[in-house]
Amino acid sequence: MKPGKFLTIEGTEGVGKSTNVAFILDFLKQQGIDVISTREPGGTPLAEDIRSLLLCQRDELVDENAELLMMFAARAQNIAQVIKPALLAGKWVLCDRFTDATYAYQGGGRGLSFSTIEQLEALVQEELRPDLTVLLDIDVNIGLARARARGELDRFEQEHIDFFERVRSAYLSRAKNSSRIAVVNAEQALEAVQADIAHVLERLL
Repeated sequence: MKPGKFLTIEGTEGVGKSTNVAFILDFLKQQGIDVISTREPGGTPLAEDIRSLLLCQRDELVDENAELLMMFAARAQNIAQVIKPALLAGKWVLCDRFTDATYAYQGGGRGLSFSTIEQLEALVQEELRPDLTVLLDIDVNIGLARARARGELDRFEQEHIDFFERVRSAYLSRAKNSSRIAVVNAEQALEAVQADIAHVLERLL
């Protein structure tokens, strides 16, 4: 059986990932593609528990290395239980955030070593890498305003604006150096955003 394709969608707060995950799933299913979705951190019961630990607000300061290791712990579980089995069965997998987010948030945002992230990436993922990544890009102020309008903010969403500027910069730097990552302007009207996403997806169809 031909292995499936692995797609990821990335972006900072307020870019509209959830809405566009639904759009991508529907678009691919209309092409007759057997596709599933998952998210990071999360995707399995254990990984979702880790997600809750990572996102909840707490008085205790979360060590940056502890945060990084929890991200990869959740990723290891998601890969083993969801992503790899689906790909081996010939399905396509769409993941809401993956390791690009770790480079952006823990690397760019927190200032952790990219080489350390690379070592964990090699350990946890082995040869697994996305075939295509859609990076929804937006001005940080606009994105945060959208996120605040949704309601209560999680631990990451409460970071200062300079944190998110570093995250966005790290994302765009990775996109500049990788043909795998397609940047889509998320400040456009939703119809225009989704037209651009459809055009990007045609690369794999």
